[in-house]
Amino acid sequence: MALLQILTYPDPRLREKAQPVDAVDAQLRQFIDDMAQTMYAAKGIGLAATQVGVAKRVVVIDLSAERDRLQVLINPRIVARDGVQVCEEGCLSVPDVFEEVERAERVTVSYLDRDGQAQQMDADGLLAVCVQHEIDHLDGKLFVDYLSRLKQDRLRKKAGKRQREETRV
Repeated sequence: MALLQILTYPDPRLREKAQPVDAVDAQLRQFIDDMAQTMYAAKGIGLAATQVGVAKRVVVIDLSAERDRLQVLINPRIVARDGVQVCEEGCLSVPDVFEEVERAERVTVSYLDRDGQAQQMDADGLLAVCVQHEIDHLDGKLFVDYLSRLKQDRLRKKAGKRQREETRV
């Protein structure tokens, strides 16, 4: 397994729309393992393939305290939404930023699992937030897009400053 580089905002590759996975094979499963290892190392609860520069519709999620309940969603698609919740979100691609975002309280998502089998899952609470957040990544959308224009401008300036400081090192 290998650690992958997580892209950070405002990298334009984060805006790329992911393409559907055609086949679930050994190469894809290795990539999923690398994504999971990367997510765990970064202390995240979810990671989309677009966040590591791969424009494929693949998401890994693990909300467990023990970090032993990995969920793999290939070609995920939200088929139903219900209710509204506001939750503070963060993102591995937008380091050190946490803001409240309004999302559906419950979602039903269809997807392929790690073995390529069709599945459907009902999610609520934090899992619903995480699923929506990661699917947004696959669609080229970031949680900061839900914020006010003023907050977005402030984050862009902060990200630009961070990038300038990183290039100096």
